[in-house]
Amino acid sequence: MFRITRTKTQTALRAELDQAHADLAELRAVADALRSGADRAADAASRAELTAERLRDQLAATTSTSTRTEGELTVLRAQHLLDTEDRVVLRALLRTARKTQATERVHIVFRKGEVHSVHVTAEDAEDAAEREGAAGNWAAVPPGTAQHTDGPAPWCIQRFPLQRTQP
Repeated sequence: MFRITRTKTQTALRAELDQAHADLAELRAVADALRSGADRAADAASRAELTAERLRDQLAATTSTSTRTEGELTVLRAQHLLDTEDRVVLRALLRTARKTQATERVHIVFRKGEVHSVHVTAEDAEDAAEREGAAGNWAAVPPGTAQHTDGPAPWCIQRFPLQRTQP
């Protein structure tokens, strides 16, 4: 079968064919550009994913370090409070020990043979006697010595040891 076409139609068909080839070449260039852009985007996405993974690892490490540091801080705060409480208790024990040590003996001030006052230290006893007018007119009497009301000194200080009772 033969077909007869006109030259004008044939020229128009060839022009359309040339236009189709040109459009095809243009579309191929656009496709190549899009493919190249897609490849660049895929590379960028891959790098972003690797960066995100590294950042997640760093965040996990930082979180772990932060948690450990907070735990250490809590322990150190508790230790500091314990140290403070220990200091308070040690001060109280030291005060108690000093009071206990100081009260192993007492000094009694006698005025004309009668008890006037009781003191923890000899200096306190002397000061009390001098405030009451002893002014050097007093005598220190050794422990166990009997008091005399008619002696030359109307004031005297005598040391008495204290005995501890066992509970």
